[in-house]
Amino acid sequence: MDQPFDFIAFQISVWLLPVLIAVTFHEAAHGFVARLLGDNTAWRLGRVSFNPFKHIDPFGTIVLPALLLLLRSPFLFGYAKPVPVNFRALRHPRRDMILVAAAGPAINLLLATIAAAAFHLLDYAPQFVARFIADNLKNALVLNVILAVFNLIPVPPLDGGRIVTGLLPNALARPYSRLEPYGLLLLIGLLIIVPLFGAQLGVDLDFLSQVITRTARIVIAGILRLTANV
Repeated sequence: MDQPFDFIAFQISVWLLPVLIAVTFHEAAHGFVARLLGDNTAWRLGRVSFNPFKHIDPFGTIVLPALLLLLRSPFLFGYAKPVPVNFRALRHPRRDMILVAAAGPAINLLLATIAAAAFHLLDYAPQFVARFIADNLKNALVLNVILAVFNLIPVPPLDGGRIVTGLLPNALARPYSRLEPYGLLLLIGLLIIVPLFGAQLGVDLDFLSQVITRTARIVIAGILRLTANV
């Protein structure tokens, strides 16, 4: 077995589990909190589940990230199947919309904290699997923080957009929520097309991914301090 294949196989092995856990828990958290607050739509459809195949979107979770990787995009991202939520069924629609939206990023930050805390257990792991476990934990920490920060961008249909919609007065919330059908295109433009266009002009227009990266670094540093890893 040649070295490049070994390297690729190892990288897949230490990224696959963190990705599946991060995406699965994120989506399940939305449905679970929605059920607690009065809407059982996701529960009835089997979306409050830790089965990753319930949440994987063939294009958003597999094809899009692979295409961006092949195109050497300055920023790699994807998405899972959104958990269906009937906001009208929530007991307090505007307040509960915020709580349901915040549940996804919150569980990712919790998973990141657990991964960081687990670094302290590496001394007890057998030497032959210590690196494998360490890389899984490191990737889980980074991935969950980036996923939380990315989803808190205040653009519908991301969680941050839903939170902003719930906080705005009705007169502003309705027109703001109408951005949702165009949100993904806006993000692709800001994260991929604009930076690539800027690179052709010799201008750095990759401002959004820089904000995400810098914010993620601050959050990761805070989690490492909280878990006594620095």
